[in-house]
Amino acid sequence: MPSRRERTTPSASIPLVEEIASVVRERIYTHRYPTGSWLRQEHLSAELGVSRTPLREALRILEQEGLLRVEAGQGARVVTGDLPTLLAAYELRAVVDGLAARLAAERIDASGMRHLRQTIRVQQTTIEPWEARDYTQSNVDFHEHIAHLSGNDFVIGQNTIIRMTAQVFAPVALVRPETASRAIGEHVAIADAIEAGDGPAAERLARAHIEATIAELRTAKAGTQGEAEDVS
Repeated sequence: MPSRRERTTPSASIPLVEEIASVVRERIYTHRYPTGSWLRQEHLSAELGVSRTPLREALRILEQEGLLRVEAGQGARVVTGDLPTLLAAYELRAVVDGLAARLAAERIDASGMRHLRQTIRVQQTTIEPWEARDYTQSNVDFHEHIAHLSGNDFVIGQNTIIRMTAQVFAPVALVRPETASRAIGEHVAIADAIEAGDGPAAERLARAHIEATIAELRTAKAGTQGEAEDVS
């Protein structure tokens, strides 16, 4: 049964389909539904206490977000975090993160900048003692906040890709404190450029930040095809 937080009964403000999508999405992010796992409609329908029609619509939403792949006659499958998938996701992030940083710099928000600096301070506290889970969450917060600072609804709508790369693929992409420290340094430089109102520099730094991870993934793909680091 869904927890109180994962309520799937209709509310006055949130349609049932969106509530179902929200519950399933959060379970994917928290690995209750691991990457590569099959989600059978009959099981989900019974588990969530909802009928098949809104469930199918909710699964289609998550498929459009890239979290699921629906296959006729088989159900829905949570995306896998293999290296080719990671590369494709980060290639999109390089563009989105760069654009978000440039737009954020062009519409400097003092309150928003204070919050952005706070996310970096939180990240810094996760290094020693090393707290990988807390680092990952603060990393997501940092990048999502820049998207919100962009003020562009279409950019903000791409936040799913941030959580997908940093959280859904976390079992495949291991984070180490030394690479996290490097990433935090890059976050500081990005924040400095945004606060200075230097859009081109903010975009360049944000893209380079993601492209560093892409380079690591390509090295892993060309080498052992083993686990890669996700620090961005």
